[in-house]
Amino acid sequence: MNSSMAILLLLGAAAALSRGATINRAELRCRCINTESKPFSNKQIANIELIPHGPHCVKVEIIATLKSGTLICLDPEAKWVKRIIHSMLHRSSNPK
Repeated sequence: MNSSMAILLLLGAAAALSRGATINRAELRCRCINTESKPFSNKQIANIELIPHGPHCVKVEIIATLKSGTLICLDPEAKWVKRIIHSMLHRSSNPK
């Protein structure tokens, strides 16, 4: 009877640990599956989030929030995206 209780406790602990591991794995992944490389007006962009590469993802991710509330992943290698990032960085370092 004691050995069966011990086995049940071990199985319960293993199940709890595996559920926790699933949650952690879900957090350690890229947020952008596809990226938009076609240019559009930066006047549509309300905010840009730049996520550096790290253990969660091997590539830099750029997520734009449009004024409509839509989130779009931008291609960090596209020239127009680099121009937008550069202008936003320049604007934030030289406030009016």
